Amino acid sequence: MTSLRAADDRDLDAILAIHNDAIAHSRAIWTDALVDRREREQWLAARREVGHPVVVAEVDGVVAGYATYGPWRLKSGYRYTVEDSIYLDRAFRGQGIGGLLLGEIIRIARERGLRVMIADIEAGNTASIRLHERFGFTHAGLLRGIGTKFDERLDLAILELPLDS
Repeated sequence: MTSLRAADDRDLDAILAIHNDAIAHSRAIWTDALVDRREREQWLAARREVGHPVVVAEVDGVVAGYATYGPWRLKSGYRYTVEDSIYLDRAFRGQGIGGLLLGEIIRIARERGLRVMIADIEAGNTASIRLHERFGFTHAGLLRGIGTKFDERLDLAILELPLDS
């Protein structure tokens, strides 16, 4: 059975492992530098401090993935716009858990009066794009060749979801 809850300190090792796996083995996070537990502790504390949710999905007591949103841009004019992030443990992909997590952070964002959620997705990540489309995200643009990972040039698909309509 899958359950969702707010992440806490006991989840940091699982979040760290999922995050570093995405860095090392996917094009989802455009960096080559793995992070350590201290970085994830600071990241979680910073999310809590500003009120951005971090939600974990548990399957039979195991953290299967997590989702959050944060500022899309730092200037105050964008304060009602957020960008989502969803990462799953490889063993739990394709089981609908990403949809549960995305639905929950959309619900929280709407409840908090946010206006738009943005998804910046590597254009070849069709699974993530389709997931977002199922929740009503539409394509807002494509930036060609702006990223690099594994010595490949990457395109960025930008999707948007109005939250207040």
